[in-house]
Amino acid sequence: MVAFADLSLSFLFGLSGLTVPVTSSGFLDAGNVLRSTVCEQIATKVSSSSIVYYPGSSQYTKDNYHWSASSSHASECSFEPATAEDVGIAVCARRTISLQILGRTQTQFAIKSGGHAANAGFSSTPGVQIAMYSFSDVVYDSATQTATVGTGLLWDDVYVALEKYSVTVVGAKVTGIGVGGIALGGGYSYLTNQHGLGFDNVVAYELVLPNGTVTDITDSTNPDLFFALRGGFNNFGIVTRVTVKTYPQSQVWGGRISYALDQWEGASSAIANFWANATDPKAAIYNTYNYISEVAEISTILFYDAPTCPEGMFDEFLSVPHIEKDISTRSYVSLVQSLPLNVTSGLRSVFHWASDGGDHSACSWGANLTGSSARIISYDVDVYLSTLYDHVDSPTAYPPTRDRGYSFIEVYYGWADSEYDDTMFDAVDASAKHMIQALTDDGQDIANVAVYPNNAPPDTTLERMYGDNLPRLRAIKKAVDPDNVMGLTGGWKF
Repeated sequence: MVAFADLSLSFLFGLSGLTVPVTSSGFLDAGNVLRSTVCEQIATKVSSSSIVYYPGSSQYTKDNYHWSASSSHASECSFEPATAEDVGIAVCARRTISLQILGRTQTQFAIKSGGHAANAGFSSTPGVQIAMYSFSDVVYDSATQTATVGTGLLWDDVYVALEKYSVTVVGAKVTGIGVGGIALGGGYSYLTNQHGLGFDNVVAYELVLPNGTVTDITDSTNPDLFFALRGGFNNFGIVTRVTVKTYPQSQVWGGRISYALDQWEGASSAIANFWANATDPKAAIYNTYNYISEVAEISTILFYDAPTCPEGMFDEFLSVPHIEKDISTRSYVSLVQSLPLNVTSGLRSVFHWASDGGDHSACSWGANLTGSSARIISYDVDVYLSTLYDHVDSPTAYPPTRDRGYSFIEVYYGWADSEYDDTMFDAVDASAKHMIQALTDDGQDIANVAVYPNNAPPDTTLERMYGDNLPRLRAIKKAVDPDNVMGLTGGWKF
């Protein structure tokens, strides 16, 4: 992901170049399935509403499935807790004997919400895979204008559940994303210009602490943990539910319009002009420069938070010759689902992030990597107002500073064969560095803009994401988890 302070037309033209193990003792059951003794202990101790699954069952397969093939593991078993108390029984290191299983045995585990993490081991494991599917409630409170939602849900589910109340929340802007990764990691949305990041709108977390205690974390009950959870992911325990602000939601105007390679110049001009002139926080665009199966295209989502958009706002996009258009007045969830990103599931993948950028090698990266089993090379231009970070009442772990907001480029490479993993990781890193250098050479002071953790490749340093917040986060982690139980999970570790 590449942040940018200024979006030039020449820079957007450049994007056309960018796209063209755990061991444990166990035993065999009657079906010759290896049943880990740790998994059996969990199954014995938790309530009857929580279930442990083993290899060979369809639910085990579902629990271990990830959108990215390279981030999936075959776990010893999967565990679907149905209560926060059962999460504590399985995970934590102290209290009664029944609450010691994973912590006491030092067994690796992972927590999966939606399963959209691309980095291997961040929400998957060869140990015990905890899948949060049973936490699937959506409870709307009209008095407080909040909704409490389970971390086993996709944001699509949340949007649909809240439609009958004519409200929505700030969550994912594309389909198939779990509640957990946004509520703990950030969340750039079509509503961000109006209401901030996804976790800027969280008012409470239901958290299972590493010692097994189930507690509600708010800015008033525990300001340190409330700060740390907003960007700190799974370092401090397991979040089972989040309470978030809701906002009135009518139908919206917008959808997807796509352009072929010979139409990119006009489309890129429209994107640059929108960035330079847009001031209406209800308006947003999301642009993907793609090289898919040796075909180059731009797909742009146009969004306005009302049934109709102001006259002339998107005329330039609509007047450029295009190959496809799906623009209408529609529900908010229909617009979110108008970009079919789930078609990329099953590929190996890596993301990167830069504060706006591009060189003229998008198509060249796509063409050059086709022989390395590349199926999609995508540079996604996310355009925001510089005030996007102004909608929060207290500090958050990410970003480390909110002095100004940046638009950015999210880089995504998807490929088929594991033998090319190193090639693809090296290529996405080289591309991001090239964009950052090009923007720096152009006079933009973006080289040290904090990297968005949800789009950071696995070799990103904590300092690049959390900056001066890192010492405070490490101190909170040590205080909350002195036995480092959450160190048995993957992800960014403090």
